Amino acid sequence: MGIWSVAGPGPAARQGASTAVMIEPGSGLSRIASTLHEARVVRSALLFMAVSKLTGAGRTLKAGEYAIPSRASLTRILHMLRSGEVVRHFVTVPEGLTSAQAVAILAANPVLTGEAEVPPEGWLLPETYQVARGSDRRAVLGRMHAAQVRLMAQLWPKRRPGLPFSTPEQALILASIVEKETALDAERPRVAAVFVNRLARGMPLGSDPTVVYGISKGIPLGHGLKQSELATPTPYNTYHFAGLPPTPICNPGEAAIAAVLNPPSTDELYFVANGTGGHTFSSTMEEHEKNVARWRQVERQTQVAGAAAGGGAAGGSGVRPALRGEPAHGR
Repeated sequence: MGIWSVAGPGPAARQGASTAVMIEPGSGLSRIASTLHEARVVRSALLFMAVSKLTGAGRTLKAGEYAIPSRASLTRILHMLRSGEVVRHFVTVPEGLTSAQAVAILAANPVLTGEAEVPPEGWLLPETYQVARGSDRRAVLGRMHAAQVRLMAQLWPKRRPGLPFSTPEQALILASIVEKETALDAERPRVAAVFVNRLARGMPLGSDPTVVYGISKGIPLGHGLKQSELATPTPYNTYHFAGLPPTPICNPGEAAIAAVLNPPSTDELYFVANGTGGHTFSSTMEEHEKNVARWRQVERQTQVAGAAAGGGAAGGSGVRPALRGEPAHGR
């Protein structure tokens, strides 16, 4: 056996800079050698087997998807398979999606296999996860749930004393509402503080996203909430019922969970959109009504500008007058 045949350049890729090779789990040395030969990344299956046995590498070759570089030497390929230099794939589930939406993302990923049922709301930790080709979708959901359990186990013991909820499950429910109320990380603690203050006083949370969830299970309605929808007394209508809804309304991320467990100490009870993507907060109804009036002015100016540009009245804002005692959120 010549050194050149082992350490010298191997076959060129038929197309591109590398050749995709899938080593199936449970493959023995003979099957691995045949797979590499059939993919034309080694010239001889017998030579690959001989070198693997001689060096002891054959006992530690790992399954997975590999991108074998064009003209990679037999030595290089053995090193790749021994160290598990598999192709990396990632799946991202953003914060604030429902469990059904998360499962839909996994279902659309061609790298994954199998079918998965929709888990309970709030069961998953939104994050980017590395997956291997052929990974089972149920297993990926299991990893997402395990990550959520680990995170809550870390954060729950460090929570602020005296919070108006007593279980991690209740914290997840409130975190899911905070997640849907603002997309700004910097605002989540203040939004959480508003809802914590309202819970502590026995005030309704008055959160539009909970109403939407009660109507459509979190699917966007395509319009601002109508008075008839606000009057629909589902268990998730936090204008009709005080306290927390029965389940989370989405899968909150780490920032929202952390904000709920350690909100700042404030006396703020209201917030309303400020026209720049954030919110203006206030402690009294008088302040709040002034902030709402300012937001109405911003909305009118936006509508006028839209009409002047030929687009007609600005649509989709869904802004409605704030009801007394509710935290208007700029919708």
